[in-house]
Amino acid sequence: MKLGMFPRSPTSSAHPEGGVALPVVLMFLLVITILGTLGIRRATTGETLSRNQLDYEVARQATEAALRDGERDLLLNVSAIMPNALCPRNTDRPLASALGAPAFDTDCPRGQCRFELSYYDSSNYTTVTNPEPWWPTINSKNGRWDGDPAATPSTKPGDATGANVNCTFNGSVPLGTFTGVARIAGVARQPEYLIEYLARADDKVMRITARGFGADINTEVVMQTYFRPYLR
Repeated sequence: MKLGMFPRSPTSSAHPEGGVALPVVLMFLLVITILGTLGIRRATTGETLSRNQLDYEVARQATEAALRDGERDLLLNVSAIMPNALCPRNTDRPLASALGAPAFDTDCPRGQCRFELSYYDSSNYTTVTNPEPWWPTINSKNGRWDGDPAATPSTKPGDATGANVNCTFNGSVPLGTFTGVARIAGVARQPEYLIEYLARADDKVMRITARGFGADINTEVVMQTYFRPYLR
């Protein structure tokens, strides 16, 4: 007995199927990867900007603290050392007796600067003519700050080590040197200030310039204020 022939399956074909699922999935993965990378970069950039803004605020507040410290310094009226201060003002105060003395000079002894008004009238930052004491040291080569901010601070009262008690320095005054104000935590370097004596006829004005730093030494803020103390 012969067996019958089975018919060919209707689903069989001589041509293979062309699938598109894999390329589509790979395309979606590529798009998702790109979007994820952009999102991470955007979040990182936002975090960096926020951190920089926070560091700027720290430097600004440190600068304002130095400005107020300079005003307190000018108002000192005692020769004895203030509580927690590293140095006394001695004959620099009271202020009325100091204005006619060499306590204010072009070398800015103990942070006290004095130039003739004609010197200021001819100052030019671009040509570095008659450099003013608060100009950046690295640019003017004659600034009276405590050296290049990127370098190691020189040994002054209130420097990074706090061990030096040399009270006869020239140039900027670290925070609290004469007033005993507490040091600021969380900054790369303590803020400092310079006092310039400006006199026009009977109008005696002090210009205080301060600079402060954030947690990063490259974050620096400089501020100025004019202060007219009561002279006895």
